[in-house]
Amino acid sequence: MQKYNRILLKLSGEALMGDQKYGIDPITLGSYAEQIHEVALTGLEIGIVIGGGNIFRGISGMSKGFDRVKGDYMGMLATVINGLALQSAIESAGTTARVMTAIRMEPFAEFYSKRSALEALGKKQVVIFTAGTGNPFFTTDTASALRAVEIEAEVMLKGTRVDGVYTADPEKDPNAVKFDEISFDEAIVKQLHIMDLTAFTLCKENKLPLIVFNMNKKGNLKKLISGEKIGTFVKI
Repeated sequence: MQKYNRILLKLSGEALMGDQKYGIDPITLGSYAEQIHEVALTGLEIGIVIGGGNIFRGISGMSKGFDRVKGDYMGMLATVINGLALQSAIESAGTTARVMTAIRMEPFAEFYSKRSALEALGKKQVVIFTAGTGNPFFTTDTASALRAVEIEAEVMLKGTRVDGVYTADPEKDPNAVKFDEISFDEAIVKQLHIMDLTAFTLCKENKLPLIVFNMNKKGNLKKLISGEKIGTFVKI
């Protein structure tokens, strides 16, 4: 039994690295594409926002002498590279995908508009939103929340390398405890840093639930849309 009809899937750029230290791991990319293709076959309407941290992170560039605004634009370009790679992998798996950018980049990607996105989703095409919001100082988490609200997604799924939200980073703290469910307010008070405050506010004010889960475990995406309780559910 499918629980959702339309979702917004947020994928981190770092997760695309797999076991590499930089760039795109073909095996990880292929696994993501197969999972997305599998759930697309059910008729699920899928929007995706992808980060660019595997190539360049704007805010980290400041420590290397980059101007913040230029660094953020470089980060946006990195998301487009990832988006094109994901589009190619999804189409190789057998599902049509379209890349939309928040900044004009024709001819290889389409300039974003809500109308075009909804038309594509209605045709059961996977829509990959890239270049963030098109503005510096905004993260791809904020872009995810914004696009999710705009396309009227029922839920935002944040695919990461860990299986949910913990009291601390489970990759660094072996004593970290996982939350099965938590509210937006509680996550803010506990300073869990699931997403930035702008993204959190957009989700909360628009009553958009969030699920954080391990996208690297094959089959998890299908389990989620079927209503199985995995990861951490962040409620209003």
